[in-house]
Amino acid sequence: MDGIPRRAARVLLVDGDDRVLLFRGFDPARPHHRYWFTPGGGLDGDEPYAVGAARELAEETGLRLPPEELGDPVWDEVTEYPFGGQWFRQRQEFFLVRVPSWEVDTRGFDDVERDSIDDHRWWEVAELEATAERVYPADLAPLLRRLLVGGGAAAGGAVEASC
Repeated sequence: MDGIPRRAARVLLVDGDDRVLLFRGFDPARPHHRYWFTPGGGLDGDEPYAVGAARELAEETGLRLPPEELGDPVWDEVTEYPFGGQWFRQRQEFFLVRVPSWEVDTRGFDDVERDSIDDHRWWEVAELEATAERVYPADLAPLLRRLLVGGGAAAGGAVEASC
């Protein structure tokens, strides 16, 4: 099945305790299908990935960083998924941002986010490895373990944000 093409930028927001921020969401067309995922979202037109990642980070968490401070993506993937009765094929790049701590501010959520995200929390890698809950991307725990233990990024680097 061919999906609607979409580009997205995602952020692995990691605090001083090496916990990653995830949101819990659901597809309004399938409200029983709940899952955890990283901050980020679709790009506007030809928006560069880093610009979209910085914009999404500000909208979804309140953390404002200039796009150039995000550095290079640390990982990318193509994923396919249903949402709102449509099928998408999404190319997404992930940026690693480290903060000592951060109080998440979701007042910048758009209508879709307000209607499909019901929680957020900081996760330790071991919790991700042990959970029976759905987490996207599915290989987030090993990715984080590589990034946080030795910087084994597929590409690029990470930004250290002071808050």
